[in-house]
Amino acid sequence: YGLRRKLRRGAVPSRFLPALWAAPAPRSAPRGPLQALPGPGLRRGTTSVQALKRPRRSPSGGDHNYSLQGQRAAGPDILGELAEKRQLPEEIVGLLRAQFSADLPCELHSWRQMAEYSPEMRQFACILYLYHAESYDYLQKIFSLPHPYSLTKQVFIHSFILNVWLSNNEAAAGFSNDIFLRLQEKVKRENRAYRYCAVMVQDMSLQKQQEWDPQTGHLTGFVDLGAGILDADEAPLASEVIVLMAVGISSPWTAPLGYFLVNRITGHLLAQLFRQAISKLNNIGIMVLAVTSGASAHGAETARALGIRIDPERIQCTFHHPPGSAQGITYFFDVCHALQLIKNALQCFQKVEWLSDTMWWQHVVELAALQEQRVLEQCSPKSDRSMSKESYHLKVNLATLLFSEGVADALEHLQNLGLASFQNCSGTVKFVRLMSSLCNVFYGRGPYEKGLKQPLLAGNYTKISNLFNEAKSFFVTLTDSVGRYIIKSKRKLGFLSFLLNAESLKWLYSKYMCAEGSTFHHLQTYAFSLDPLELFLRALQQACGTHGSPTCAVFQAAYHKLLASCSLSPGSSHGSGSDSMSLLDISLARRRDLTLSSIRAQYNPACRRALAREYPFSAGLFLHSSALSNALTDLSFRAQGITCTASFVAEQVAHDLQCEACLASLFDSDESRLRCGSVLYIKKLGRVSLPSASVRHITSISERVLKWYGKAGDGSKNRKMWHLSLEQEVFQELLGESPLFPTLTNHLFDGGLSISNHYTVLVKKITRCYLNIRTNPAQHLNLKYSCGRHRLERLKGKHLFPSPLCSCQSSCTHMGS
Repeated sequence: YGLRRKLRRGAVPSRFLPALWAAPAPRSAPRGPLQALPGPGLRRGTTSVQALKRPRRSPSGGDHNYSLQGQRAAGPDILGELAEKRQLPEEIVGLLRAQFSADLPCELHSWRQMAEYSPEMRQFACILYLYHAESYDYLQKIFSLPHPYSLTKQVFIHSFILNVWLSNNEAAAGFSNDIFLRLQEKVKRENRAYRYCAVMVQDMSLQKQQEWDPQTGHLTGFVDLGAGILDADEAPLASEVIVLMAVGISSPWTAPLGYFLVNRITGHLLAQLFRQAISKLNNIGIMVLAVTSGASAHGAETARALGIRIDPERIQCTFHHPPGSAQGITYFFDVCHALQLIKNALQCFQKVEWLSDTMWWQHVVELAALQEQRVLEQCSPKSDRSMSKESYHLKVNLATLLFSEGVADALEHLQNLGLASFQNCSGTVKFVRLMSSLCNVFYGRGPYEKGLKQPLLAGNYTKISNLFNEAKSFFVTLTDSVGRYIIKSKRKLGFLSFLLNAESLKWLYSKYMCAEGSTFHHLQTYAFSLDPLELFLRALQQACGTHGSPTCAVFQAAYHKLLASCSLSPGSSHGSGSDSMSLLDISLARRRDLTLSSIRAQYNPACRRALAREYPFSAGLFLHSSALSNALTDLSFRAQGITCTASFVAEQVAHDLQCEACLASLFDSDESRLRCGSVLYIKKLGRVSLPSASVRHITSISERVLKWYGKAGDGSKNRKMWHLSLEQEVFQELLGESPLFPTLTNHLFDGGLSISNHYTVLVKKITRCYLNIRTNPAQHLNLKYSCGRHRLERLKGKHLFPSPLCSCQSSCTHMGS
């Protein structure tokens, strides 16, 4: 620098604009970069844009003496010019002015080498690039800003990171150095399971609160993108946190890449974070094949910012990173969000038409609101009572998902029964069945699944491809009641999300599974949903210990705790303890608003799945404090009481269950009608639904164990330990016996091979519920023992049991009938 360069006459330097050069400023001039001095020959108040329009004066001697030593950036307000010409949002301009009003140097040579960048310079560069890349590129012509990929470039020497922008240690905001180091070690060990992944993003709301951190000596609660906290007096507080995660495609490993504290989320910001995450993963040898975001306004804006085209006629499902490279990366929208949008569209339109069929939303509403109905049928010829009629009650399994085979089968069954509300529902059945098939493809969770839930393989690709083609021809012809195409309406995003996901999945198959020498044998479609990230966020919420939105300080402490115990091994859980959830559980929890129970609550809030606080009178026979319990010795009557108690346990457990198969296994139903979808045929005694044989067996074992082990000690801690010991004894008694819940044999593989599957969870819930009722009657029961008011009858002329009028009138089913 400082050398003389002779250029031809009329030449303009490509690096710096002549009108923006300035002579050394006088001592009294301000030194801030945002209000620098005008250059030579410019009057005060003359903008750089006005100077560009003036004819330039030729230098003396005919030489172009451009000496850059000691030069400064000029222009009265460079940020104002960016806001005017580069569409930089006023909010970002205000943030930059508040934080960097006098902290940045304006000498050009101060920006030339990255090693000399101050923390303020780093902050300015990172914020400007993440929020507005065009303005960053424009300022690169004035200041010697680093290349965008240098913001996350990592230099490894003896496994130590020398220089990282947007990255931090000890679970601070930004990308996590520790996670990337551990991932690099796994890749260096030639572990192919970590060579390919998908990156997903999700946000979480925070409580705005400014707090003092005595350990760091700084205020917290402000915006932090990994380059330092923006803690100016006029800086906004963080209201949301963005979390990024990498998920293995050929192996079920997950890695939280980092988080960013922001006050406003934009699609451009999410797109920039995606690009930075992809660059960092590429630097350590991991190839990103797909990215996933929510099917929302921010998600659609992110897709467009990356170059994705969401047009049913011309879908562009990939973008390239780095730009101009041959590496294509697919884009997915979260399936759960897309399903919610489709449900909203159906509710708004009430009916949708295609070709000669019509889908009516009212059919689904009628199914969810269906009350229990008594059905009398001729007994089986093999039964001893072949000439008599057996009584069943038809009820709806409210845990059934809206877009499932269970709803489609139930609608067909009710139509065949001749119910007037379900006539002409063939179009609704076809629509629900198609959506169910699409959900099965994108909700496959492991190699043990069957049908469309299997991973994408060479053997089932043709079937899945035909399904995608059918769905596309189906969606593009959907119209509302006045003939307008839904795919072009304001309710189109849900349908477009499925079309984009289908194209992305087909592109991945053709690119990585059909290529010669490809090592891909299957694709796990769960890696393209937000379920793994939502599972991590649920563990974060539990670690925060708050029901509402946590503060920045609480969130960072919880993130540090989870990151310290985070294992990158396939199938590892982020939670701790017995309450940790599986991918199947988080998937069902996220789709709770898509169940028949949620639809019933929307149209009839009074009919919620609520339990009565009163308890069947016969259960009082087993309370230790009941004098009547000590007086009765009729074992048959005691067995009847256990059955009645088990029925109440089944009702209470069903109240909190979100799994359709598990709920159906709680009640004694007609085995010949197991294929009726969400419609159950159960047996009842009075108003009490009879439990299944497995529930009765678990409660009888629990009663036996409770009889063997005496009373609990004093204090809540001793009682809790006593309950845990009772649960262990119940499990010991159940070991070695015949399997319980025979209808759940295939369902056990839905959540993967895990000890804490739905089988063990169901046994634990039933045991815990029964023991709580038996040992804490005051908390669960509302018993009235006045024997003069209760009339005991002999059922079938032999066994004593309370009359249905008195004993069963307080017990209601979970339907709220």
